Amino acid sequence: MASDSRVKVVGEIKTAHLFDMIVDLNPRLSFGSGPFGRRTLFGAAGGSFEGPKLRGEVLPGGGDWALFRPDGAMALDVRLTLRTHDAALVHMTYGGRWITPPDVRSDMADPVKRYQVDPAHYYFRTTPLFETGAEQYAWLNDIVCVGSGYLVEDGIAYKISQVV
Repeated sequence: MASDSRVKVVGEIKTAHLFDMIVDLNPRLSFGSGPFGRRTLFGAAGGSFEGPKLRGEVLPGGGDWALFRPDGAMALDVRLTLRTHDAALVHMTYGGRWITPPDVRSDMADPVKRYQVDPAHYYFRTTPLFETGAEQYAWLNDIVCVGSGYLVEDGIAYKISQVV
């Protein structure tokens, strides 16, 4: 890039572990193929999250209204409700991408093998944001996070980090 006096030197982006989360899933619901791809709902049946500053449960009723694009990529559109150990409610939303290379797609489609595929062989990244009225967790309203997902039996797991 050519030298531009408007470009500032800033620190590298750093992250800090926020929590690990497992989302148990209901059976998927397919909306079929539409104008943008094949829409599928992966409904949340429950789950849990735990980290150094907060822990609790994932409440049933949210989910991922995923869009399988014609190129094989999946665009994520997730909304979840978290309840902390001290009963605060937190609204969590995130988009993201799940890119599965052609050489592992058959294993990912296999109900047994999919959990054995090393997450390093696919790209599953998210961008969580939070909203809450609970004073003790108001700091969540002002942070940006990144997450890395992987499959677990009957669900999805994530490592969520705060961008600091």
